[in-house]
Amino acid sequence: MFKVFIDGREGTTGLRIYERLAARTDVDLIVLPEAERKNPARRKWALNACDAAILCLPDAAAREAVAMVENPQTVVLDASTAHRTAPGWAYGLPELGQAAREAILSSRRVAVPGCHASGFIALVAPLVEEGLLSPDAPLSCTSLTGYSGGGKKMIADYEQKGAAYDPPRPYGLAQAHKHLPEMTQIARLAQPPVFLPVVGNFYSGMLVSVPLHRSQLRFGAGMEDVRSVYKKRYAGPVVAYRETISEGGFASAGLLSGKDGMYIACEGNGERFTLLAAYDNLGKGASGAAVQLLNLKMGADMTAGLAL
Repeated sequence: MFKVFIDGREGTTGLRIYERLAARTDVDLIVLPEAERKNPARRKWALNACDAAILCLPDAAAREAVAMVENPQTVVLDASTAHRTAPGWAYGLPELGQAAREAILSSRRVAVPGCHASGFIALVAPLVEEGLLSPDAPLSCTSLTGYSGGGKKMIADYEQKGAAYDPPRPYGLAQAHKHLPEMTQIARLAQPPVFLPVVGNFYSGMLVSVPLHRSQLRFGAGMEDVRSVYKKRYAGPVVAYRETISEGGFASAGLLSGKDGMYIACEGNGERFTLLAAYDNLGKGASGAAVQLLNLKMGADMTAGLAL
C-alpha cells in the first residue's frame, strides 16, 4: 500500500483528489482529524510518514510544508504556484515528452501544472520543440474557465449572485497572472504571451485558445503541419488529439467537465487557425493531473482512478 497525505484536503482541489483516491485499494490515505489538520506538529508527522504528500495549499503554506519534509523518501506533489519554475523541481506534464517524463520519475519534488498553463503549454511547447514556432514569436492566449477554479470563495460568490454573473468576466488585465512564468519558461518562449483569462458562470471546464496566422510559423508550415505534430504527440490516454472539438461552429469550455483528460485540436483555414485545448480546470487542470502524477510515482497505471 502506498501511503498518501493530502495537505489541504478540504479545498476544492484536495476534495476531488480525495474522491479519486478514496476507493482505491493500492492507496492508504493518511487523514488527520479535524482538530489536528492545522496543528504544525501533526502535519509534520503526516508529511514525513507518507510515501507521497500532495499539497493543495496557498503558496506560502506550500513552501512551509516542503520545509517540514525531512524524510528523504517522501515524494512531494505541489499543486500550488510556489515551485512550478523552481530549480530542482520537475514540471508535472509528462505529455511534453520522454525527457519530461523521466524528470518526473526521477524527482521527489514535482510541481503540478497550473490550470490555464496546462493547455497553453500542451499547445505551444511541441511547436517550439519541432521548430515550427519561433521562441520569439509574439503570441496571445485566451482561456475560458469555470468558476470553481477560483476556489471556495469564488464558488460561494457565484452561487450567491447567480444570474448577476451570467456575462463572462475577463480578468488578469494587468498581464501579471501567476501562471505566466510557467507558460513562458516551460514552453521555452522568449517572452510571455498576451494572456486573457475569462471566468464564466459555469462550475467547471476549460477551453484554452491560441490564435495563429500562417505567417507566424516557420519554414512555410501551415495548419496541417501543426495537426501532424499534435497527432504524433497526443495519442492518449490522457491527452488526445482530435480533428475537431467544435460542433456546429461552436467550441464548448464544458466539453470535458468532470473528466480528467484533455483534447487538443487545431481548427481554421489555410491562413488563420486556432490552437485549442479542452479539459476540466479541476481535472487535467488540477486534481486529475495530481492523481496522474501520483500514479507515475507509484508505478501504477497512469490512468488509475481517473475519469476519462
